[in-house]
Amino acid sequence: MRIEEISIDSKKYPQKLRNIYDPPKKLYVLGNKELLNKFGIAIVGSRQATQYGKMNSYNVAKELSKNGVVIISGLAVGIDSYSHWGAIKAFDMNWNSAGTVAVLGSGIDNIYPKENIELANEIIRNGGAIISEYPCGTKPDKMNFPARNRIISGLSKGIIVIEAKEKSGTLITVDFALEQGRDVFVVPGNINSINSVGTNDLIKQGAKMVTSYEDIK
Repeated sequence: MRIEEISIDSKKYPQKLRNIYDPPKKLYVLGNKELLNKFGIAIVGSRQATQYGKMNSYNVAKELSKNGVVIISGLAVGIDSYSHWGAIKAFDMNWNSAGTVAVLGSGIDNIYPKENIELANEIIRNGGAIISEYPCGTKPDKMNFPARNRIISGLSKGIIVIEAKEKSGTLITVDFALEQGRDVFVVPGNINSINSVGTNDLIKQGAKMVTSYEDIK
């Protein structure tokens, strides 16, 4: 399978992404590019996820995927990984899975983190896609990741936040989502957990609280 380059002038370029502020001029895509133009929900959250966060990201992703929703995330450890795995499970069970899209902060030939190389392979094997605005050879520079978050939210109808500390990088994605006019959903967290300070604050600020995948409308 080869990596396809899609320019912003191409009819294949996702319309939702074309309409955001500072859209990537090119996308590099490995896998099912059709997913980029389907109804998608992004799931984002802490890399240092608790068991509660892992369980919720996996289950919400699986149930949404079963109902034809593309799951979009960033292939990071923690919430991202479990969200991708939940969508893969739905596909593996031959449900009505729409697949999952991983957005990288590096070239597609530089999967990061390395521990998720097998996850990346499973995403492709199970009808998903891996995409990046960075050409092959680009290393995972830390400055690339905040920028890639605008793509995660830009491809989605809305984002679900599962576990975020008070000053979490996840909140960068929330800011992009709000700027882009996307819905922001939040799974409430344990009030005694530092991983829930950011998420619970978002609910106080008016984000839509989610206790079931059926709340995503």
